[in-house]
Amino acid sequence: MRKLIWAINVSVDGFADHTVGTGVDDDLYGFFRDLLDDMDLVVFGRVTYQLMEAAWPNARKDPNATRRTLEFADRFNAIPKVVFSRSLDRAEWNNTRIVHEDMVREVTRLKQQAGKNILVDGISVAQELLGHGMIDEFWFVVHPIVAGKGRRLIDALEDGARLRLLDTRVLGSGAVVLHYENGGSRR
Repeated sequence: MRKLIWAINVSVDGFADHTVGTGVDDDLYGFFRDLLDDMDLVVFGRVTYQLMEAAWPNARKDPNATRRTLEFADRFNAIPKVVFSRSLDRAEWNNTRIVHEDMVREVTRLKQQAGKNILVDGISVAQELLGHGMIDEFWFVVHPIVAGKGRRLIDALEDGARLRLLDTRVLGSGAVVLHYENGGSRR
């Protein structure tokens, strides 16, 4: 069975909003590029999907893009994507399929298929799946900033969750990567 993995950037005070400026660098792009080697599908909600669709297909047009940024972009652009949305009618990004039906049922079906792991990208979809106990592993990249505002990583979770630390590492920027597995409900 495939694992469902949530990887996300977060500030020290728990904000994961893309506008808080987490300090992206080549180490970070390298980390996420390497993480994608174990994935063969990315799932999004509409908002995160549209943010990524606006940026990554055009990465090669950026004259300031570094080699690591382009390596990440190439892999991210190539990987199949599923976007969960009730309102999105078309997806312009290659390898993208829109699902309008029950997200939990579809992710359950995807996890049962053969293949590599599935990456969850974004906050809303991840919170919903976490609330159903479906996320198997977490990669939190904690950046050395106090944002003070933005979107919280996890707003509310009825039963909470226990996590077991698997690994840590420090990137050149001072960001700390925390790798956890889901240990189940706190109850």
